Amino acid sequence: MVPSTLIRSKAARCLPVVLAALLFAGCGTQAPDQSTAHMQGEAQANSAYYLQQMQQSSDDTKTNWQLLAIRALIQEGKRQQATELYQQLPEKLNDAQRRERSLLDVELILANKNYQGAAAQLASLDTSDFSDAQKARYYQAQIDASQGRPSLELLRALIAQEPLLKPADKQKNIDATWQALSAMTPDQANALVINADENVLRGWLDLQRMWFDNRSDPAMLKAGIQDWQTRYPQNPGAKLLPTQLVNVQNFKPASADKIALLLPLNGQAAVFGRAIQQGFEAAKNSGVSPVNAPQTPVAAQPAAETAQQPIGTDGVASPSAANVNDLTQDAAAPAAVPQPAETQTATNAPANPGAEIKIYDTSSQPLNQVLNQVQQDGASIVVGPLLKPNVEELVRSNTPLNVLAMNEPENVQNRANICYFALSPEDEARDAADHIWQQGQRNPLLLVPRSALGDRVTRAFAEQWQHLGGAAVLQQKFGSVSELKMGINSGSGIALTGSPVASSLPSQQATTIGGLTIPAPPTDAQITAGTSGNVDAVYIVASQDEIALIKPMIAMRTGSHNGATLYASSRSAQGNTGPDFRLEMEGLQFSEIPMLAGDNPGLQQQALAAVNNDYSLARLYAMGVDAWSLANHFSQMRQVQGFQLNGNTGTLTADGDCVINRKLTWLKYQQGQVVRAN
Repeated sequence: MVPSTLIRSKAARCLPVVLAALLFAGCGTQAPDQSTAHMQGEAQANSAYYLQQMQQSSDDTKTNWQLLAIRALIQEGKRQQATELYQQLPEKLNDAQRRERSLLDVELILANKNYQGAAAQLASLDTSDFSDAQKARYYQAQIDASQGRPSLELLRALIAQEPLLKPADKQKNIDATWQALSAMTPDQANALVINADENVLRGWLDLQRMWFDNRSDPAMLKAGIQDWQTRYPQNPGAKLLPTQLVNVQNFKPASADKIALLLPLNGQAAVFGRAIQQGFEAAKNSGVSPVNAPQTPVAAQPAAETAQQPIGTDGVASPSAANVNDLTQDAAAPAAVPQPAETQTATNAPANPGAEIKIYDTSSQPLNQVLNQVQQDGASIVVGPLLKPNVEELVRSNTPLNVLAMNEPENVQNRANICYFALSPEDEARDAADHIWQQGQRNPLLLVPRSALGDRVTRAFAEQWQHLGGAAVLQQKFGSVSELKMGINSGSGIALTGSPVASSLPSQQATTIGGLTIPAPPTDAQITAGTSGNVDAVYIVASQDEIALIKPMIAMRTGSHNGATLYASSRSAQGNTGPDFRLEMEGLQFSEIPMLAGDNPGLQQQALAAVNNDYSLARLYAMGVDAWSLANHFSQMRQVQGFQLNGNTGTLTADGDCVINRKLTWLKYQQGQVVRAN
C-alpha cells in the first residue's frame, strides 16, 4: 500500500504544474492578429471570411476586418452592401485604418461610376506612408478614373504601378500601357511633354513612334520591335512585350489568290450589290492603289437598274439608314466639293492584282449552298455577304474560310477568320460624337427621325459620348416631311431641348462617401430643364428634304445666332444641291466619305459615272473599292493591332473583334460653298 500512496501523492503534486503547462501551451499556439498585415497587403479572401472574422473580433481588430470586408465586397461588385458596411465604420480610427479608409473612399466612388469625384479624391491623398500594395491600388484607381482615355496622366500611373505588381499581374499592366499608347493619334502623341528623368516613358513613346511609322507593314514592324528591344533593354515592355506586338512576331500573310465575292444580284437589293461589284472589280483591274484610280469613267448602269426600290433598312449594309439611303429620289449632278491640299495615299497599295475573282449570287440560293460551292471551288477568302441576315447565318455556319463580311450582325462575335466591314449609321454616329467632342462641345442634342434608324443612331452616339467622358445626351425626334412643314406653317419651329438618352445617364444612387456626395440620376424633366438653352451642338440625322426644313425651324425658334453648332450625317448630302440650299445651310457641318469629299477626284468621277450620279450608290461603289484593298490585307487586320488604311470610305481601322471602323471627312457650308471643317 505504501508505494500506491506515494504514487498518488506525487500525481497530486504534479497536477498544477501540468495544467499550467497546458495553459501556456494553449496560449502559445493561439494565432496572432493578422488583420493589420492583411489590410496593408492584398485582400485575397472573400467577403464572407472577413465578415466572419469581424463578428468574432473586437476593438481595432474588428475594425481592421471590417475594412477588409468592405474592400472584398467592392471587388465582388456588391456595391450597396459595401456602402452600408462603410457607413458603419467607427469615427475613431488609427493611422493605418485611416490610410485604408482613404483608399476605400476612392474605390467606392469609382464603383458608383463617379469618375470626376474619384479623380478629385485621389488628388487629395498622401501616399508617402502607403504600403506597396496600397500604392498599387492607388495607381489602379487613377487608371480606372481615366476610363481608358489615353493621356499623359494615365501613362504615368501605369508606369508607376508596374514595379509594384506581382509577376502574374505585370502582363495586364504592360498591355494596358500599350493600349493607351496605341489609342492616341500621332498629333496627341506629339503634343506630350515629359520630364527629363522619365526614361521608361521616353522608351514607350519611342516604341509608339516606331509603331505609327510601320504599323501597316508587318515585316518593318517586326524589325522595328526587335531594334527597340535592343535599344531599351531595361524597359518593362522590352522584357515583357505587349501581347498585341507579340502577335506581330507570329504574323503570317493569308492567301488572296482566289476571292469569292458574295452579293445579291437579283431582287430589290441587286442595285446595291452591283454598285459594290463595280467598285471591287474597278480596284482590282486598276492594278494600283484605289486612291489613285484612273480617271477614265466606266460604262454607266442602265437607268432602269438604279430605279429599283430599296429593301428594308435593317437588311443592307449602308443604304440602311445613315450615309447611303433614300435611293428612290432622283439623282442629280454632284455639288462642288473642295479639293485637298494633297491627294490622300493608301497605307499600302493593294496586293495581287492578278487574283482570280468569282462572283456568287446570294439572292438565287440559300447561303449554306453558296458557302459549300465556294469551298469546293477552292476560294482563299470570301468578301460578303451584304445583307445582315446572311451575315448572321454565315457566323452561325462556323465556316473555316477567311471572310470579310460586308455588314455587321446584331451581336458581333469575335471569330479568328471573320472581319466585318459596313457603312453603318452607327459608325457615322460614333464618328460624329468624336468630331463634336474634339471641337470642344459638351452639351449635344440629337435630332433624329422617329424610327428604328433614329433609335440606332441615338444609342451609338450616346454610348460613344459616354466613353469619351461626356455627360447626358439629349434627344428630340421628328416625323415626316409633312409634319415638319406643318411646324413651319404654324410658326412653332424646333427648340433646342429634348429628353435624356437613357444609356448616357449616370447609374449611381445618392450616397455620401468620404465627405463626397454622389447624386442620384436626375429625372427626365430635370435634365431637360437644366440643359435647355445650354445645348452647344446639334447632330441631325435627316434626308436632304428634311434638313432643308429643320435648319430654318431651329432658327425660327431660337434665332440664327443661338450659339449651337449644327452637324449632320451624310444622309443629307446627296450631291444635287443648288446655291440657294448651300446658302440656307450656312455654318452646317456634315460628314462625308473621303472619295466624295474630294480626296480622290479620279475615282469620284469614275464612281459617279458608273451609278448615274447617285451619291448613295457612289458610296457603295467606294465600299467595293475599299473591300478589295481590305481583302488583300486580311491578315494584317486580324493579326496586327493598329492596322490602318486610308480608304475611300474613311480612314479604316480594325478593332479587337475585327470590326472595321471608319473616320470620316467633315465639311461645312460657308458662303454658298462647301469647304473643309477644321
